[in-house]
Amino acid sequence: MTAVPFGILGALAFNWMRGLHNDVYLQIGMLVLIGLGAKNAVLRVSFAVELRKQGLSIMEATIRAGEERLRPIIMTSLAFICGVLPLAIATGAGANARHSIGTGIIGGMIGETTLAMLYVPLFFYLFDRLHERSKKKTGISPPEGEDTASNGIEEKPPSHPEGGS
Repeated sequence: MTAVPFGILGALAFNWMRGLHNDVYLQIGMLVLIGLGAKNAVLRVSFAVELRKQGLSIMEATIRAGEERLRPIIMTSLAFICGVLPLAIATGAGANARHSIGTGIIGGMIGETTLAMLYVPLFFYLFDRLHERSKKKTGISPPEGEDTASNGIEEKPPSHPEGGS
């Protein structure tokens, strides 16, 4: 959800630059942006979480998720922008409504794609670090495969009820 404000900000900014008003068509376009912006952020974060479960550090998982999900997100965003470009440059009857929705979506996708590329990984890193620190305070063990010596939690070897090792 951290990517959504960037899309809305981009949509409002582009509509303002074209001299268009905040009408129902722009608001429908913003609903579309909320869905696509959230989907792109979820792609990045879920991949980073998966990498964390595999034992990568927070920084490594964040960087690798950003690198590996960059191309699919850029391709989706560019395809979507190209798809609504005819709406932004429409002529004829009803063109004002199409201008509003097309300009809003183009501006929102540009804002969401560029700004969220920087801030979503940053927010993931900060929130995951905060979560990791809170787990240290409560004594919860780290994810499997992570170095336990670095977080101050000592793990005990498993005990065997039969007495053998």
